[in-house]
Amino acid sequence: MNIGGQEIDEKIIARIQEMIDKDPALSRGQLSRRICEELRWRSRNGRLKEVSCRIALLKLHRRGAIRLPEVAPFPARRGESSKSGTAGCEGEAEVAGELKQLQPVEVIRIDSSDRVESGIWNELMEQYHYLGAGPLCGSQVRYLVRSPKHGWLGGLAFSAGAWKVKARDEWIGWSNEARQQQLNQIVNNSRFLILPHVRVPHLASHVLGLALRRLRSDWRGRYGYEPSLVETFIEAGRFAGTCYRAANFVEVGHTQGRGRQDRRNQRGLPVKRIFVYGWSGQARQQLCQMDAARKASGPVQAPKDWAENEFGKARLPDERLQKRLLTIARDLYARPQAQIPEACRSRAKTKAAYRFFDHPETGMEIVLESHYQSTGQRIGEQKIVLAVQDTTSLNYAAHPATEDLGPISAHKDGAMGLLLHDTMAFSLEGTPLGLLDVQCWARDASEFGKHHQREHRPIEEKESFKWLKSFQQVAEAQRQCPNTMLISVGDREADIYELFELALQDRRGPKLLVRAEYDRLLADGQGHVWPMVANQPLAATQDLQVPRRGKQPARMAHLEIRFATVTLKPPKRKPQLPSLKMCAVLAEELHPPSGVKPLRWMLLTTCEVHNADSAIEKIGWYRLRWGIEVYHRTLKSGCKIEERQLGSAQRIETCLSIDMVVAWRIFHLAKLGREVPNISCTVFFEEYEWKALHTHMTRTPVPPADPPTLRDAMRMVATLGGFLGRKGDGEPGSTTLWRGLQYLDGIATMWRYMADRYAPHLVSSPVSREPTYG
Repeated sequence: MNIGGQEIDEKIIARIQEMIDKDPALSRGQLSRRICEELRWRSRNGRLKEVSCRIALLKLHRRGAIRLPEVAPFPARRGESSKSGTAGCEGEAEVAGELKQLQPVEVIRIDSSDRVESGIWNELMEQYHYLGAGPLCGSQVRYLVRSPKHGWLGGLAFSAGAWKVKARDEWIGWSNEARQQQLNQIVNNSRFLILPHVRVPHLASHVLGLALRRLRSDWRGRYGYEPSLVETFIEAGRFAGTCYRAANFVEVGHTQGRGRQDRRNQRGLPVKRIFVYGWSGQARQQLCQMDAARKASGPVQAPKDWAENEFGKARLPDERLQKRLLTIARDLYARPQAQIPEACRSRAKTKAAYRFFDHPETGMEIVLESHYQSTGQRIGEQKIVLAVQDTTSLNYAAHPATEDLGPISAHKDGAMGLLLHDTMAFSLEGTPLGLLDVQCWARDASEFGKHHQREHRPIEEKESFKWLKSFQQVAEAQRQCPNTMLISVGDREADIYELFELALQDRRGPKLLVRAEYDRLLADGQGHVWPMVANQPLAATQDLQVPRRGKQPARMAHLEIRFATVTLKPPKRKPQLPSLKMCAVLAEELHPPSGVKPLRWMLLTTCEVHNADSAIEKIGWYRLRWGIEVYHRTLKSGCKIEERQLGSAQRIETCLSIDMVVAWRIFHLAKLGREVPNISCTVFFEEYEWKALHTHMTRTPVPPADPPTLRDAMRMVATLGGFLGRKGDGEPGSTTLWRGLQYLDGIATMWRYMADRYAPHLVSSPVSREPTYG
């Protein structure tokens, strides 16, 4: 295993425990020094890597691999420390004027022996910086800023780079392996302070320039190497980042609002903008050297099966975790309705699966990242893709012992569980292409009953921010697939003015299509949207098939369609927002059946609607939103995710990330069999699976030389799940398919065993193939 940049095997663990048992009086500091000397763990400047060793020992201790001695009490200081009294600026005269009048400005490095300067830096940061003095993470260099004429002006600190930041890592373009090896090449400008009484234009950018010019050499003198990139995170609501832009920093994106310890994915921190600075134009290439070398060594092998195609690029810290992820995915797909022990079918594999779900580096975002990339590849093959987002609740009331759940009903003492907001990409034929974004969280029970306060909170602090975050992920997919037009689709809950504003900011970004919930005001006193569009001349009529819902049977709805271009006025409580120009399409049902509420859709979109055909097109797009409802039903009924008994919400989320891809694949199979029924079934089924299926269904011992079509194979699987195939039954759906897949797994396992043992000529030699349809 790799901990803190060190490869630690069983022999090293045994040697560490031997050293502890031999001299139990050793303090943890003395133990780490001995280990570093014996194993030659030294940094590039020759110093012992004591801090990294202490971290590795603590992790091994928490995992139960070793038993550390008790922490020795820290000796009391001789006398209380006192502040220098020279760092404060209360009562200081304001420093103003031009930068040249302040010169010379000095940037002074603080060494470990500079106790006075270190105390001044700490005092300044504690008193005037909103984050305080620290602690700072990892390697670090601190500076004080001074003017001989006016004394102390401020201070800076550079420390270790952030472990994982999605926007930064995507901008660099490196792999997980390259990030782990090259992360020390990034330093973080973790503190920057200009004292409040110093008001000199351009001073901040000048100080940044002075610090950056000497930082590499100072870093080399302390740690033995020169970094390539500086990053910094700026809280958007607090700072504008002007001085960083003036110092040639580049903005590369924003954070997700998560901290280093946010395992629950609660995003309780402010969203920050990310700026980076490279000392050379080749900084990104230098950080990706490992990936470039790997590409130069030869072509990458094609994925062997669907699991490798969807999860093979996951950035997991250990190769064994990667293999375990693929094994769990295959087991859950083979038996989608089974509980974990039943799906794994052995005690060892079950324990390994539980350890995987409990691992701190196997969170939902990490597991799903590879699937997102595969979804992007499928999106790139389409001209138009609908990115449908929706929310569903996961009820775990049947498992009250599960930790970290939250209320999901309107009643305080109601059901407990998790909320899930996901975004699924669909082709215009309704075929699901994969997930683009998944957000899962538990509501805070202490916040229950404060719904009335929502109107006084910014959108970033509301649960409805999920719609904007999803749109941002669709926008990222749009940048990766410039030849595909993506449309973000939402139901009435997505009728959010800030979402409309976000969608209109970038004309090259994705489009937006939302069903209106509110009758919004029009700008310039033109009334409201609904009556204004309803008074437009009739553009077209259309027949729309409405699926069955509850006790209401499916029906054909006859719609009248009208459209108009509207300019929306911002809400009364948000006058700072601009007016927005959008298109509105109204579809109203004529003569609905008795007792049935007529269909009435008002669609708001950033797409152009200039004639009847384009209006009908938007209605057809919104109609495909129903696909995500089918997907959620597949997820809950087919994969039984609400019956998972994993003890904590964090483990449930990790398992859920695999279950969601399994449910997508089942849903994808059902749709694909209708879209391209005559292709070979080998795009979805392994050789032993379709041969076992054909042998079982036809009762013939020898399978055919050519595989059946996808439609024929699907109908055979669905027959195992109860599909009758009568003339009026149509094509099989997700329900019968996921039932049939469970039976197919047992049939295929037995056929494979018998064929390998008694008829090996029936099995072809394995070949690697790249799956075309997921």
